[in-house]
Amino acid sequence: MRESDPPESRPYHHGDLRRALVEAACRLLEREGAAALSLRAVAREAGVSPAAPYHHFKDKSELLDAVAHEGWDKLAIAFQAAREAHTSARDRVRELGVAYVGFANRHPDLYRVMYDCSRDKADMPADVLEDENSAYGRVKNVLISAGADPADEISLELATIACWCAAHGLAEMTSFKQFDPLKDALGGEEAFLRGVLDHVAVFTKGL
Repeated sequence: MRESDPPESRPYHHGDLRRALVEAACRLLEREGAAALSLRAVAREAGVSPAAPYHHFKDKSELLDAVAHEGWDKLAIAFQAAREAHTSARDRVRELGVAYVGFANRHPDLYRVMYDCSRDKADMPADVLEDENSAYGRVKNVLISAGADPADEISLELATIACWCAAHGLAEMTSFKQFDPLKDALGGEEAFLRGVLDHVAVFTKGL
């Protein structure tokens, strides 16, 4: 490769350019927020030419969709770890909620992109809803392991939505200053989260 070659003709430095670009976008997002994301900025972060991202993403919107998908995958991994760490059905259900809030707190900008992209399309990505190994699918599977009837599809879906919404609402509100005295009394953030989730009827009824 000669230095005089135009950027478009230079070979990529990555075996999987798309993956490298998504990882670069995630790093930028964590470091500088969503406003810093652009195809040019991501190319610079990944160490490739400004034209390189256009081989995989036609615009910023497609890049954000890929970043959001990465976020859903990471949330699914967090859920799996939470499930494997506990044996009782009640604890597994509760710990999914703790893992959800923890993920939202650790990755606030990624968390926002995940939902912003969903709102643009009026739904979560199809694979998030339909794949049993997705974050949503893992909630459903934990409920089944806790005694939910998989044959009663409507009831199972409602229970999954209820669990998801409870954790999502807690993620939105957990930083409210009015909860600080409770957190101090209970021994910290995670103890507060577990206390709240233990008092959500849908998480405890029948478990």
